[in-house]
Amino acid sequence: MENSIFSGNLVAFLILFGATCALVGMFLALSAWLGPKRMTPIKGEPFECGVISKTDARSPYPVKFYLVAVLFIVFDIEVAFLYPWAVSFGSIGVAGFIAAMIFLAILGVGLYYEVSKRVLEWK
Repeated sequence: MENSIFSGNLVAFLILFGATCALVGMFLALSAWLGPKRMTPIKGEPFECGVISKTDARSPYPVKFYLVAVLFIVFDIEVAFLYPWAVSFGSIGVAGFIAAMIFLAILGVGLYYEVSKRVLEWK
């Protein structure tokens, strides 16, 4: 049988996993056993802010919220792709520079389209 790097670590991992599951189970059992079980009017009040909600918590958000969130994530990730380009700017040559400019042009066209359609305006 070959000696693997996982052969000694598997037993240690299983012991650690078992101990973690036992500890989590113990904490859940203790909180259910020792925790308070009576609902009082104080527990039903809003926490710290004191503002009583006027609508149901399950009411849907406007689609505008999700659209702006997705656009933020897309542009944030695209800007993160510029970091490796900036780090290796001296060694990528003209081809890398042209590829980065094409990438930025596509990014700029997308941003122009969003601004022209007034996607980012709140009403």
